Amino acid sequence: MPKLIPAAAAFAVAALALTGCSGGGGTSDSPAAGDIKGEITVQTWALTPKFQPYLDKVIKGFQDKYPGTTVKLLDQPGDGYSDKIVSQASTNSLPDVVNIPPDFGVALAKSGALLDVASVDKDLDKTYIAGALDAFKYRGLDGTFGLPWYLNTDISYWNGTQMSASGLDPKKLPTTVDEQIAQAKIMHDNSGGKYFLMSSKPTVTDFARAGVPILNEDGTKSAFNTDQAATLLQKYVDAYHAGYYPSSVLNDDYLGNSQLFTKGQVAFSSGGGPAYKDFTRDNPSLTKSIVMGPALNDQPPLYVQGLAISKQSKNQTTALAFTKWLLSPENQLEFGNLTNTFPSTIASASDPSLSKSDGTPAGDAKVLAFNSLQKAKVLSPLEFNDAMNKILNQQVSLAMKGDVAPKKALDDAATQIDKLLANQ
Repeated sequence: MPKLIPAAAAFAVAALALTGCSGGGGTSDSPAAGDIKGEITVQTWALTPKFQPYLDKVIKGFQDKYPGTTVKLLDQPGDGYSDKIVSQASTNSLPDVVNIPPDFGVALAKSGALLDVASVDKDLDKTYIAGALDAFKYRGLDGTFGLPWYLNTDISYWNGTQMSASGLDPKKLPTTVDEQIAQAKIMHDNSGGKYFLMSSKPTVTDFARAGVPILNEDGTKSAFNTDQAATLLQKYVDAYHAGYYPSSVLNDDYLGNSQLFTKGQVAFSSGGGPAYKDFTRDNPSLTKSIVMGPALNDQPPLYVQGLAISKQSKNQTTALAFTKWLLSPENQLEFGNLTNTFPSTIASASDPSLSKSDGTPAGDAKVLAFNSLQKAKVLSPLEFNDAMNKILNQQVSLAMKGDVAPKKALDDAATQIDKLLANQ
């Protein structure tokens, strides 16, 4: 299944490919008022064969409840999925219900290929977690062009053994970047540079978490090259040159903070609730060392997979009904337990399997992550694609190496990114 990571698909070309897509067709009456009957096609992304039994069960339940309906499942492989969707939309062959992350829907919504579900259901904000629902509201467009399905977020993982050995108190974890840097200094000084509390260079998510605006209001120009952002970047630069990081964080073969944490080479990593099991499975010695806390700055990121309905669909009524069926709290909870993800409905918040720990560290991690969902947000703008991330990351690396001043690095990144935004 698709990993729940910030999906920043390169959709600049997608917008061009969809320019000729009319967005017409579909039913003329409101999908909320029609008869639930007939055939629809539901397209998922890399969920079979592993989750085929679950999907078959949900489909059978829907067809039993609504005699005369037929749901055809079409699962696409992981690679090339964004291109596949673009091709389908541009040829008016988009399936009735489509599994997409929010950023895959930007170009589709702008081309008129997706149904505004808010126009046919006024109770969405009473049904779904706010941040997850907001992920399908796009700059410059009125409406909501998808519904959240399965979710995840990050919490903070710390190596309490290394913290204690360096004179830090694992019961007083850093809650902000400033506190992390301050404790990183103590760890560095007291361990003789053996342990590291900093584990990755700042990304667009870190700037957004600190309150730096990434793009302007309509998403057409960069807004991150501010004095505030330069000051933040300077803190990371200073921490790197003071030795609070392992030098490998700027290498092309950097493994990522989770792998370094698993290897015991850094004392901090971010990760979802299920990450605890991964860490301890791959390195059992971490079982007694890991301490967990909320995301830094008390702003967890939100990772979303969702479902959208094609504006071209000839059976929007049944498509909408099936989408709601699949997204019911009961069906979502079962799927979440299968996939180690979380449901998107507000009603799920009271379910004891999510809100109460079983007393194990893994259970504690799951509950901490679930509670974090209530305030989680998609931090990186959906228009900020892979190419833009690469540009920003390159300039951040240059600043951390000391090759260029932080403000100039951000200015240079903004200039290059603005050229890409102009072509979207």
